[in-house]
Amino acid sequence: METRSQWGTRAGFIMAAVGSAVGLGNIWRFPAVAFENGGGAFFVPYLFALLTAGIPILIMEFTMGHKYRGSAPLTFKRMHKKTEWIGWWAVLVAFVISTYYSVIIAWAMSYSLFSFNLNWGSDTEGFLFNDYLNLTVDPGQTGSLVPGVLIPLIIVWVVVLGILVKGVKRGIEIANRIFIPTLLVIFLIIVIRALTLPGALQGLEAFFAPDFSKILSPDVWIAAYGQIFFSLSIAFAIMITYSSYLPKKTDITNNAFIVGFGNSSFELLAGIGVFSILGFMAAQSGVAVDEVVAGGVGLAFVVFPAIINEFPALNGLFGFLFFASLVLAGLTSLMSITETYVAGLVDKFKISRAKAVLFGGGTAAVISLLFATQGGLFFLDAADYFINQFGVAFLGLVEVILIAWFLRKLKEFQTHANEVSDIRLGSWWTISLGIITPVVLGYMMFGLFKQNLLREFATDTGNYEGYSNTFIMFGGWAVAAAALIIGVLLSLGKWNTSSEQKEDSESREAK
Repeated sequence: METRSQWGTRAGFIMAAVGSAVGLGNIWRFPAVAFENGGGAFFVPYLFALLTAGIPILIMEFTMGHKYRGSAPLTFKRMHKKTEWIGWWAVLVAFVISTYYSVIIAWAMSYSLFSFNLNWGSDTEGFLFNDYLNLTVDPGQTGSLVPGVLIPLIIVWVVVLGILVKGVKRGIEIANRIFIPTLLVIFLIIVIRALTLPGALQGLEAFFAPDFSKILSPDVWIAAYGQIFFSLSIAFAIMITYSSYLPKKTDITNNAFIVGFGNSSFELLAGIGVFSILGFMAAQSGVAVDEVVAGGVGLAFVVFPAIINEFPALNGLFGFLFFASLVLAGLTSLMSITETYVAGLVDKFKISRAKAVLFGGGTAAVISLLFATQGGLFFLDAADYFINQFGVAFLGLVEVILIAWFLRKLKEFQTHANEVSDIRLGSWWTISLGIITPVVLGYMMFGLFKQNLLREFATDTGNYEGYSNTFIMFGGWAVAAAALIIGVLLSLGKWNTSSEQKEDSESREAK
């Protein structure tokens, strides 16, 4: 009987989990979110959210994967036969994210080369949208494939699928042992250089200056929980899958604390680097820092190239290092995202890993071509917003409520984690998952549904980013709904007979 793959070392697992958590959002989302929600004061709700939602959910998912020894669908099936659909829902959410996340990595790969000659010129916004993405169609139209995106996109998928074919120990673990230290070294170089720039202190002062009046606002606390939730790779199958490869004797709780604080430390480092550079930009332009703050794609591919143009020396090298850091952070996350559905296919249909990578990863790669077209940015924008808000966040709420309130598994999971961990879980953990997290996520989801439904029915252009009802219906809502519907349909299929026998054997061993 084939035994389940395992990590070669504990350090290998931690690097892989940290690599999954540390992604593009750490670099371009956290600094802007913190600045807009109280600066230094934001770290109060942020730390509270980390300790009452982030790390508790990490512990829960590490425990689930370790106890039931399976991919997300198999783990939920072993936990309760009627909950397999949640595992597949999580896998489908990851699948959707992988299709467009790969394209953003391709952009970063292109920009790392553009850096050497500063090919983006002085009009960095015009270069991105007109010259590089060739965004000449309306939302909902695809146009033709953009070669400058297509070629690096193919390279991204070849690298990721090539690593995954080699397996957990010889592929994912070895890749993360190379990528994560390299990413850390590169980003430290970026931060050190950024701190020496004129105006850097002005930027840091703007980033860390606390506005304690803002932490009285519920929206700031929701922003803190949202940041923790989206940055830790929780609630969409990744951490369950990765922890299923852990050996029987492993410290679950300690691993969760290391991964949680490791991710937050990188976010803080990113904030320091980003705002040092934004301070330099503000000083060069003679404006306040808040006038140059941006987040997301605009920060990475418009603002940063403009800043790099103004560097006193070594512009090309700095630009290459920055975009190379985005590529590395993206690749480690994309590997983990893709592994979720590779593992699900292997477990359910008992096919070889190579076939699962070829079928699952190959399908994602083909679909990702949609986002490499002239209208790809519009599809990417809508899919990203709706799958994150109504896929990841909503899924997390359902997962926590199901386990804590309906199946009442927290005590059982607490016992399992305590048996193998040095740090023992107490009432902090059960209260966080049983009360605090469901209430906060429930409030957040209610607000999101209300906001988006009101947008849709207000006027024809009242939707997210002013997109039409038709585009939002098919490019946003339908994408999020499809992940749930297809997940339910997959759960209705029968498990391969040999897979079921293996499942029964591993379930008995787990108990």
